[in-house]
Amino acid sequence: MQLSRRTLLTMLPASALLAVAAPLRARAAGRPTTASAGGATEPGADHAALLANTVAIFAGTAESNARPEVAAKLAAITSTARTRLAALDGAGSGELFKGVALGTSDANLNTSYQYLYEIALATRTPGPAASDLRDNASVQRRVIDGLVLLHDTYYGDQSKGYYGNWFNWEIGISASVSRTLVLLKDELAAHKPDLTATYVSSMDAYLRNGKDGDVDLDSRFHTGANLADITTNRILQGAVTGDDARVVKAVADQLTVYATVDPYNPRHGVTDGFYADGSFIQHDSVAYTGSYGKVLLTRAVQTVKILEGTDYLGTDNGAGTGTGSGTGDLVAVVRGWVADGFAPLIFEGWMMEIVKGRGVSRTATGYTDVAVVVEAVVDLSGHSTGADATALQGYVKFVRQTSKAALDPAVFVSPVSIARYADILADTSVPAADLGDAESHTAFNAMDKTVHRRPGYAFALARSSDRISKYEYMSGENLMPWFQGDGAHYLYLAGQDQTRSFGIDYYTTVSPYRLAGVTAPVETRRTIPELYGTAWYDNPERGFTSSSESQNTYVYFPRGTNSLSGGARLGTYGAVGLVLGDDVAYAAKQAGELPDDFVVHRNATATKSWFMLDDEIVVLAAGVGDAAGRAVTTTLDSRIAAASDAVTVTGRLRGGAAWPGGGDGGAGGGGTAPGPVAWLRYADAGQGIAVGYVFLDGGGDSRPTVALDTVTRSRRVVRTSNPDTPVTKRVFSLSVDRPAGARPLSMAHALVPNATERQLKAYGAGHGNGNGVGRGPLSVVANTTRVQAVEHRGLSLLAANTFTPGTHRAGRLSIDGAASVLLRTSHDGTVSVAVCDPTMARNTVSVTVRGRRLRAVSSDDGVRVRDVPGGTRIDVDTHQAHGRSLTARLR
Repeated sequence: MQLSRRTLLTMLPASALLAVAAPLRARAAGRPTTASAGGATEPGADHAALLANTVAIFAGTAESNARPEVAAKLAAITSTARTRLAALDGAGSGELFKGVALGTSDANLNTSYQYLYEIALATRTPGPAASDLRDNASVQRRVIDGLVLLHDTYYGDQSKGYYGNWFNWEIGISASVSRTLVLLKDELAAHKPDLTATYVSSMDAYLRNGKDGDVDLDSRFHTGANLADITTNRILQGAVTGDDARVVKAVADQLTVYATVDPYNPRHGVTDGFYADGSFIQHDSVAYTGSYGKVLLTRAVQTVKILEGTDYLGTDNGAGTGTGSGTGDLVAVVRGWVADGFAPLIFEGWMMEIVKGRGVSRTATGYTDVAVVVEAVVDLSGHSTGADATALQGYVKFVRQTSKAALDPAVFVSPVSIARYADILADTSVPAADLGDAESHTAFNAMDKTVHRRPGYAFALARSSDRISKYEYMSGENLMPWFQGDGAHYLYLAGQDQTRSFGIDYYTTVSPYRLAGVTAPVETRRTIPELYGTAWYDNPERGFTSSSESQNTYVYFPRGTNSLSGGARLGTYGAVGLVLGDDVAYAAKQAGELPDDFVVHRNATATKSWFMLDDEIVVLAAGVGDAAGRAVTTTLDSRIAAASDAVTVTGRLRGGAAWPGGGDGGAGGGGTAPGPVAWLRYADAGQGIAVGYVFLDGGGDSRPTVALDTVTRSRRVVRTSNPDTPVTKRVFSLSVDRPAGARPLSMAHALVPNATERQLKAYGAGHGNGNGVGRGPLSVVANTTRVQAVEHRGLSLLAANTFTPGTHRAGRLSIDGAASVLLRTSHDGTVSVAVCDPTMARNTVSVTVRGRRLRAVSSDDGVRVRDVPGGTRIDVDTHQAHGRSLTARLR
């Protein structure tokens, strides 16, 4: 199997890092080794460097903090500490801080430790102006006394602790405590010399999902971002106690996170992490780049900074050359994550919704998410050289230049990063540049997500399968997530403030049954708290506790029952197929494997394809209906606008008449089409945006309904801890509604971003092939539950998805079994073909290009081309390709 140079450059440094782990483990165990990763300096010197580096990360340095750009961050650190001290002064019974009751709330205990850290941080932050907090031994001792009180009363007795969320006990509290121990190391030695060792012992005891008070690489809790968090904490604990074995063991454990995941041979059974196609998965099946992924990115870069000047990763200078083992290899791996995993998901400074899990229900914006990524890139650039450093610095500028929200560097964790950010922006020798091309198609098939980008827009598609979760719900977050992985799409338009179209207000005001792109049964579902009275299904006798595997499988992030989800990429074009499935809970309940009071939901049925071109995204759907006989709604698009925005819907019926603007009684362009529709256009003058919808099936039984409603809801409807803030939006919905008992339906339409009426009128009637209907350069070649295909004559492109066993014909193509195929003919007569197995279960996919015989000019490994009667046969080895497209060029 041929791997791209980019993939190889990402994977090879990861392999080099894993090679460092063995001698590190030997060093931790006190065994001699001939290939030591360190040893050039005494452990004490390494520990001193670790501690100094850590303080610099969080408190800054005298040099960085003298910069005027850092002043706002220093003021925020001081202000936060003063607020916490006031709360410390005002605490009542059962509190360390006023209003943060202790004894039964693990979240409040975690918060109390965080507040102590924030006070300690202010005492260690150098700055140009004098502060009564800086190096204030009295304040530091108040923090230490707070640590004593919390340990003696609420934390030290492990028989009473560990209630609520495991994360707080194994990661959250330990992070605040470990950093505080580093910041106050000298004062602790003078005031409470035994407290550090006491806390380290207790933190070990609370690592209950570990092994003997340490990391367990076979634990489902110790993976991905969680493992990076835990091991970073343990690195700091080892440095502050002089325990070199702890440090080197933690570094070795963390190195496993940086290996590219091989889904067919997972190390320690772990499938969490980054994949060769740039996908990131956490919780075994959740697409999570935009939440846990950015946490891991932050920890990885902090590890680079913490280990700088030590020998724990070898002896290179950390310049990021990717040669030899050491910090440079770690930097090279993380650079690959940024380029392949993060950059495609960031559009004009906004993190796309499709990879945020339950984080989509939080009030923080996609711009805030990207600020975290920018800080990591800023620091990576400082550990890179040459073209690598320039590319990263150019990307920082590009995000700043294209984002519609000003990035406030005061949100960065490190004052040093703020100073470095200012230097990058001021460097006129570095041009602003994206890390990818303006025209691109990224198939994140390993996590069932797709991103298609063109100048002017980005289209993001969320899919699911028996490999990847339909959604994530947890801890009262993302309360109504049911259809987020069933083909929900997000069309981001250039030049737009994305908070006005997406983010928390989109999920608050758009019905969860009418997310853009979703086919859903007409029914009312209840949230987990409504169903069970708690944030989870509580039934310990049947294996359901707050963090049990059953809870994960059936409540928090259920997978689908469908295996077909994926698609092929040919250059910058893509085809994606999806067969809707129920979630695993429904299937398990039907099999009698779940308790009687466990509520499950049955999905509607549909076979769908998305063909992503230049000016259009063509969407086909067949078999749209419901096996239970319920009414079904397919939402072609949903968008939100300010209540005051002038939103209009215009269009033409197939016979040439104008869209009536009221249909069967709707207002402002709403209503159901009175006849077959040629095209519609949504325009929001307030945002200066427009989207066109071209109907390729002539309307028929799939006559669309337009709704324009003013909706007011509280942000709390999607997350229990959100503020009870009412949001009012104008909500546009374009749907095809089917009554109960109706026969299954097929439909086809094209989304046209930034469409003008003139552009939409140009989609004149054409002539389709097969059973389809054409519109201008577009033809629907086939649209059934067996095969869906389109042809774009202007692009000389034929694209097909097949869904069932047997031989399928689509234009020039004859395809054996389930597959996704793109065929394009260039001006010189060269034919390029891309093939993908969207089930990830087939060993071979065979495609025949009918017509004159062609010979192979070039092909990927595993692709064989031969003559057959009537055409050219291409046999593609898809065994363990994990949804990757394989290509051939023929002439």
